[in-house]
Amino acid sequence: MTQSISDLFSLSGQVALVTGASSGIGRHMAMVLASAGADVVLVARRAEKLTDAVQAIADNGGRAAAVSADLNDRTQLDGVIEEATASYGAPTILVNAAGVNFREPWDQITDDSWDTTINLNLSVPFFLGRKCVPGMMEKGYGRIINIASLQSYRAFADSMPYGASKGGVTQLTRAMAEAWSKDGITTNAIAPGFFPTELTGPVFGNPEKSAHNAAMTAIGRNGELSDLDGVTVFLSAPASAYITGQVIPVDGGFTAK
Repeated sequence: MTQSISDLFSLSGQVALVTGASSGIGRHMAMVLASAGADVVLVARRAEKLTDAVQAIADNGGRAAAVSADLNDRTQLDGVIEEATASYGAPTILVNAAGVNFREPWDQITDDSWDTTINLNLSVPFFLGRKCVPGMMEKGYGRIINIASLQSYRAFADSMPYGASKGGVTQLTRAMAEAWSKDGITTNAIAPGFFPTELTGPVFGNPEKSAHNAAMTAIGRNGELSDLDGVTVFLSAPASAYITGQVIPVDGGFTAK
C-alpha cells in the first residue's frame, strides 16, 4: 500500500537519541527531529546547555529530555540508554553528532588527544549504536545517522586524528548497514561542508579562510544549519527505508569540484 507523502516524512511516534546535542549540528538536528514529531533525548556533557536546548524544543511545541554524560567514558553508555529509554521508550533514531577536533599540528598530537578523537568520533558511534539495536529490533524500526566530514574524503592541515576518525566513519557506516539493515535498521551518514559551529569557530573566525571555503563550493557560500533540515528528516523517516550504507555530502558541491 502506498504511503501518503506526509506519512513518509512523519516522525510521529519515534524516539530520537541525539549526541552532541548541546550545541552546533547536534543541537540543530535535535530541534529538527522534534519539529517533525519525534520525542527527542539530547545527550552531551554540558547540563546547562542541554537544559536550554530542551526548553527551546518545548517552546516550539516539541517534547525533549536531557541526559548529561561524558561519552568518552564508555562505562556511561549503558546509563545513557537506560535514561533515554526511561523518558520515552527505546530510541528508534540515533544521531551520532558528538565529536571533537583539536586542530593540532602533526608533531604536537599527544596520545590523549589522538585517543580522545578516535574514541568520541569513531568508537562511540559503534558502541552506542550497538546498544540501541535491540530496542530498534523490538520496535521493528531503526534509523542511525552518523556524522562524516569533508575530511572523510580529503586532508586538511592540523587535523590528522580527526581526518582518520572521519574516514573511519564512512566505513563504519557501511559496516553497520551490512550488519543491521536486514532487521529494518538503516545506517547512513551526513558529510557536512563548512557550517558555523563551535567546532569550526577557528575557521569562521578567519574571514580569509571562510571566504576561501565558500569559493570552493559550487553554490558559492558556506553552509547554514537550516541546510541540514531536509536530509535530517529524510534519513530518519520512512521515506528513506531503502537507503542504507550511504554517505550524503551536504557541502554545497565542495566535493564535486
